[in-house]
Amino acid sequence: MTAVARFYVTTPIFYVNDAPHIGHAYTALCADAFARWHRLVGDDTFFLTGTDEHGLKVKRAAEAVGRTPIEHADITSARFREAWAQLDLSYDDFIRTTEDRHTKAVQTFLQRVYDNGYIYKDVYDGLYYVSEADVAPGELESGRVLQMREENYFFKLSAFEQRLLDHYEAMPDSVIPASRRNEAIGIIRQGLRDISITRTSIDWGVPVPWDDDHVFYVWYDALINYATAVGYGEDEARFEDWWPACTHLIGKDILRFHLVYWPAMLLAAGISDIPSFGVHGWLLIGGEKMSKSKPNQIAPADLVADFGVDGFRYCVLRDNPFGPDSDFSYEGILSRYNSDLANNLGNLLSRVATVVGSKCGGVGPAPDPGSPLAPVADEAFSAAREAWAALAPSQALEATWRLIREANAHLEANEPWKREPGPEVDTVLGDALEVLRIVSVLAFPAMPGVCRQVWSRIGLDASPEDQLLPAAAKWGGYPGGLSVTKAAPLFPRRKA
Repeated sequence: MTAVARFYVTTPIFYVNDAPHIGHAYTALCADAFARWHRLVGDDTFFLTGTDEHGLKVKRAAEAVGRTPIEHADITSARFREAWAQLDLSYDDFIRTTEDRHTKAVQTFLQRVYDNGYIYKDVYDGLYYVSEADVAPGELESGRVLQMREENYFFKLSAFEQRLLDHYEAMPDSVIPASRRNEAIGIIRQGLRDISITRTSIDWGVPVPWDDDHVFYVWYDALINYATAVGYGEDEARFEDWWPACTHLIGKDILRFHLVYWPAMLLAAGISDIPSFGVHGWLLIGGEKMSKSKPNQIAPADLVADFGVDGFRYCVLRDNPFGPDSDFSYEGILSRYNSDLANNLGNLLSRVATVVGSKCGGVGPAPDPGSPLAPVADEAFSAAREAWAALAPSQALEATWRLIREANAHLEANEPWKREPGPEVDTVLGDALEVLRIVSVLAFPAMPGVCRQVWSRIGLDASPEDQLLPAAAKWGGYPGGLSVTKAAPLFPRRKA
């Protein structure tokens, strides 16, 4: 995927019956990092997240604690806002499916699908899964699976098999990684059956505009949130501007809904622009997916308390490549934190500030235009740019840290702390300060707070987020003559 004039990135909307855990945080942090990168390269960027608040499960949960469904949704949605504020997410909109704007968009969207002849009435006779948890079809006694027979409206999904196959053949790069595109194609080639999209047995949902006895099933209401947020049904000019730039980030467990059902719904509504998709795997704890039904959830707040907001953000993005499943552990975060943050970035900043204080009177010198680190910086930026465009934050950060490691090695080779003050010391320290300046920009999507601190400590005004790439990565931007501040370590080493 290449940079575009506009970049619209979404997370799934998170179900309000769940508590924010590391799996939710991973998707949200990836979206935040991608949004921050696109802002740095000058793209007009819009980042959406939010909560999914309709459905039988929400209604049951509310009744169990003596609340109305909207009271329950208000409380639980706020937990996600609080968690995302703690993680310093820079979203532009937090949508809730109980908002009036969303009700209007859902009704407008599905009315168009109905008017286009792709929705019809029939009887649904089968199982209804209340919970997304894994249950056997025979577990009717669990309450998570119901035997149901009722009149529903159905969406003619079967009418879109060939059009979906044609789309994925024509747009092979629209899904990252490619294996998930192949998975979607495999589902489509198995044959698509029409799907029920309404209920009459519950009333906690968006009413069907042409039939007051029905509400839309929660999944089809939820998917339309992505269109709601950019003006669908209310500001068509805004929708037309933003929708072609849309990239959905999702977990692999909701691939069928997003890569098969959602594109078909868009086509049925007369929308020809199908979003791009980034599909990631699961973060596994002890080899198992985190789940509300298992005692293996980790709250982001617990790790932020130990590693700081940006320490947590960096380690999650660096150690969990976007795409495959990955093992997640406290020990892994601790190791990455100490090696990359305490020993590399933190050590570089601390040593430079100390030696600038003792050898240069606390005033940072300018870099050498012919520094051996200049081509390393160029390579780091090129690799990082390619990786961020490919939805690969782990690779982008690895490229950035190669520059940090080379800068530390350059200091070790020249040992300015052992030399007398003079031009040679100035050159080595100016080069290191220039690396810190560039790293503050390149690492900003992952660690915005820390990068602002590094920027300030080396005497620069404003903030890394005010810079524009690629110009900000060009060697020679540190002007010299600035006061460099020696302060407490950014990343104190941690012990298990």
